[in-house]
Amino acid sequence: MAKYYGLNELREMFLSYFESKDHLRLPSFSLIPQNDASLLLINSGMAPMKPYFKGEVEPPRRRVCTCQKCIRTGDIENIGKTARHGTYFEMLGNFSFGDYFKREAIHWSWEFLTEVVGLEKDRLFPSIYENDEEAFEIWNKEIGIAPENIFRFGKKDNFWEHGSGPCGPCSEIYYDRGEKYGCGSPDCTVGCECDRYIEVWNNVFSQFDNDGNGNYTELVQKNIDTGMGLERLAVVCQDVNSLFDVDTVMNITKHVTKITGAAYGQSNKTDVSLRVITDHIRASTFMIADGVQPTNEGRGYVLRRLLRRAARHGKLLGVNRPFLFEVVETVIRENESHYTYLRERAEHIIRVVRNEEENFNRTIDTGMRIFGEKLAIHKEKGEKVFSGEDAFLLADTYGFPIDLTAEMLEDEGMTVDMERFTACREEQRVRAREARKALGDLGWAGIDFGSDVTATEFVGYTEYNCEARIVAVCVGEEVTGSIAGGEKGVIVLDKTPFYAEMGGQAADHGVLMMGDSRFEITDVQKDKGGRYLHTGTLTRGAMKVDDAVCAAINVERRKAIMRAHTATHLLQKALKSVLGDHVHQAGSLVEPDRLRFDFTHYSALTPEELSKIDMMVQDAVLEGYGVDIREMPIEEAKAMGAMALFSEKYGDTVRVVNMGSYSIELCGGTHLDNTAKVGPFCIESEGSVASGVRRIEAITGRACLDEMEQNRHNLYAACAALKTKPQGLQEKLSEQFEEIKGLKRAIETINAKEAAGEVDRFLFGARNIGGLHIITAAVAQADANKLRQMGDLLRDKDASVVAVLATVNDGKITFLATCGKDAVAKGLRAGDLVKLVCTECGGSGGGKPDSAMGGGKDVTKVDNALALVDDFVTSKLQ
Repeated sequence: MAKYYGLNELREMFLSYFESKDHLRLPSFSLIPQNDASLLLINSGMAPMKPYFKGEVEPPRRRVCTCQKCIRTGDIENIGKTARHGTYFEMLGNFSFGDYFKREAIHWSWEFLTEVVGLEKDRLFPSIYENDEEAFEIWNKEIGIAPENIFRFGKKDNFWEHGSGPCGPCSEIYYDRGEKYGCGSPDCTVGCECDRYIEVWNNVFSQFDNDGNGNYTELVQKNIDTGMGLERLAVVCQDVNSLFDVDTVMNITKHVTKITGAAYGQSNKTDVSLRVITDHIRASTFMIADGVQPTNEGRGYVLRRLLRRAARHGKLLGVNRPFLFEVVETVIRENESHYTYLRERAEHIIRVVRNEEENFNRTIDTGMRIFGEKLAIHKEKGEKVFSGEDAFLLADTYGFPIDLTAEMLEDEGMTVDMERFTACREEQRVRAREARKALGDLGWAGIDFGSDVTATEFVGYTEYNCEARIVAVCVGEEVTGSIAGGEKGVIVLDKTPFYAEMGGQAADHGVLMMGDSRFEITDVQKDKGGRYLHTGTLTRGAMKVDDAVCAAINVERRKAIMRAHTATHLLQKALKSVLGDHVHQAGSLVEPDRLRFDFTHYSALTPEELSKIDMMVQDAVLEGYGVDIREMPIEEAKAMGAMALFSEKYGDTVRVVNMGSYSIELCGGTHLDNTAKVGPFCIESEGSVASGVRRIEAITGRACLDEMEQNRHNLYAACAALKTKPQGLQEKLSEQFEEIKGLKRAIETINAKEAAGEVDRFLFGARNIGGLHIITAAVAQADANKLRQMGDLLRDKDASVVAVLATVNDGKITFLATCGKDAVAKGLRAGDLVKLVCTECGGSGGGKPDSAMGGGKDVTKVDNALALVDDFVTSKLQ
């Protein structure tokens, strides 16, 4: 009988053992994959190690060990029904990145299991991939396992791969738990589906990379990926029925039984529900701690499904209130000795779980009633398939998840028409998309909130924050009524200080606050119904319709936008003054301290015109014109000379922005109260965007100050480098340029003389083959231009020359071949020569008969390549 060890104890034993084998202990990676689009959640100990295995990233050490948190949801429907299935588990692993391989991996796995943990040797049975003779020899000859106790299995069982990434043959170790866990069959042995022989260790010999499409390539380095389920090892050491009976997991179940009043072990149906709740809250706690939030897609939907499935099983046990959040404390207590961060994030985890439970409770009761009514109708008709239309009605109208519908139908001996359900869902999405297109608004602005949600009152001209009430919430493509932590969505308020993006002015950013709840706003749009749609992410807590919130804009951002917008009006006035009255606005974009202004004009602006326009704007800023903003009848505004956009349609009453009678425009945007607050202004660029339309881009305020400071820093850095003062910089640069030109000419003269000298030495040492003078040489510290220059000199000096020169720079080879006119006449071609030597070095090249160039990759073969030239010339002359 194996010695009893607790789960936390076994984890530490494993990590400490491999630290003694010179492995670096790494903490568990997050459950959220980093830079791996092939995975929704980390599902194995190897998954985060892919970059190390593939040689893309240098590992912190060639030997590492971890205890990795994992989530697998492919068989979520079987959770609780069997002893083998769990959503969350921990995978112990020791890894070698091009260091040790099969022999050490097998020996250490055996040593740990038998000498450290103390498992009985006669109860351990290894398996190998059917063709892996090396592994067989190690198990048989070195470990001493009898051949009949070593089991050979095919690719399905003993070739490890999980999606894309490193993979390879494996050798598993099974533990015989005894006949009491067996199926009773006389043929029961390793590989049987019963629970007698349990796999506790898997040595994966990673030597291939799977691209995800069934294509395998050899890895640059051979690696070891060893995996052992921590819970499975605890099952063996504690001699319990399943992973749900392991000490730390059972303590969670005990808390659930205390809340529900259901006794564990009295009925299979009750046990299934207890196991589902235990597994799902355990998985959810770790997912939330790692940053996953309940949403309607991706890993967020996995979390939402787990929590709602657990809540539903709570209802089956008679609990009709939120309770899962109470169990979080036990999950943390059982795991915090190793995962210390759980305690730090406890408050956040509990809040997320409770919010999700409360939201689900608001939908499930009505959904259960409607489900019961629809189920009764189907049963009356004797049907075994629940209609897809009814399932979609439950999901779309009552927020009842399709997976819960399917699960409850399974309890009734029925199935759901998933094909029709999917079709109904797609039809609804198409209708929603078409409806939004018909409205003509962008993104969220096309969502139908219904007539009950009226227009938003905008108070942002005079207020930076205000108290408001939430009148609508949208998450995904649905009007949901509430939003939970981590979700992205839209909130509509009865009134708002947030300016919506329009008229070329960027939207305000900011926050909605309610107690500890916080909704970060990154965009605001106005729909055709006058509703302001605040788009953002709920970073903390939860919000719902009718909640009272404090809406506060980012004041510094608003001020920066106002600086740019007021400057835009001054710019348009300056353009008309300098270029003429034909100038009209053709578009604009106003962002924090940046503006883009498109205007009608027939030609590019001259430097003098740009300078004059820039100066006029700055003069208007310095004048400090007061900005008066009033609403008035449009005829009165026109009488004042207010500028309007040709493309814009105005009502009877308009908003007029008057800057000291210097600039008067119709405008709905936000502005400063004095032009002096624009601060510095600078035109950055001017160019064409269409025929007859020009564009100016400019900066103001802080952006301008930052650029001025950077320019000042660059100026003084240049002066310091040249040992001069700013007023003498231009003269100093002119002197430096002249000096550089002289040095370049001197260097060119020296290089030419050096090249001529080398050419003479090459000719003096040339080999005579059939009257041709053969030269092969590697030239140090040369580039392609120097080789070309030397080739020209060789041809000019000797009509019978055949030369191949090589140089190496930064690991790359450059070859030059040249043939004099007499050599060409005898059939030699420079292009043929360069192809010969380039091919030998793994490269390519070509050119004319008298001169050709190319490149190579393998620098170790340069001498071999040059040695081929003599034989090549000889063959051509025969």
